Order: sequence, then C-alpha cells, then structure tokens
Amino acid sequence: MAGEQDPRPPVWIGHVVLETDRLAETEQFMRTIGMRSVVQRPEVAVLEMRGGTHLVLTPGTGAAPGEAPFDLMVEDLVATHQRFIELGLDPTPIGTASANHRTFSVREPAGNVITFFSNHVSGQPV
Repeated sequence: MAGEQDPRPPVWIGHVVLETDRLAETEQFMRTIGMRSVVQRPEVAVLEMRGGTHLVLTPGTGAAPGEAPFDLMVEDLVATHQRFIELGLDPTPIGTASANHRTFSVREPAGNVITFFSNHVSGQPV
C-alpha cells in the first residue's frame, strides 16, 4: 500500500484498566472470551485485544462489582453470544441499544458486567 493514505483515524485506545479482586480468574475469563495474554504476574495481568488495545487488570480488594468502565465490540454478535452460552458464561439475551447497535452483557468472575456490541466500525476495517 505504498503511496496510499491510511483512511483510519490517527488515534486509538492504548490501555483500559479494570480493577478486580479475583485477578487470576478474571484474567482467565478474558482469555476465554478471546483476548491474548501479554503479561501475567501476581500484581498485574495485561491482555491484548484487536487493534493492539491492552486491558490492564489490577488487584483491588475494595473493587465494587458493577458496570465495567468499557464495552467490547465483536465481529459477529450472534455467534459470540452462542459461543458464550456454550462456554457456560450465561450472557443476557441479545437486545437493541439503538438503531445501529445490538448488544448483550456478561458478568466476569469478580462481578463486573461487560457489555458486548455488534460491529459498527465505519469506513475501512481497523
């Protein structure tokens, strides 16, 4: 692609942090749903997602479970939902968040609820 201008936006998310009181279990859960392990130590776990974004898991004894401070997007929401059912992850039913977004949620081992959206990337693939 020499000479072609990259149509993608010039910035992206580098790191997202999630505090958990069950570091090993949360790290395993994230690998189960499709993230790649980059760093795995007793005090931190780092996982990679598409586009190079890293999820940094940190221990937190006072972490109150709730909505995760991020959501995730997948290429095929229906297939991902079915795979999560087969894995016993108990996802919520698929719903519609807006005209362009279909969604479901799943609870990770420390109790954080992660919402998954259908792909809504515009323009060229990222």
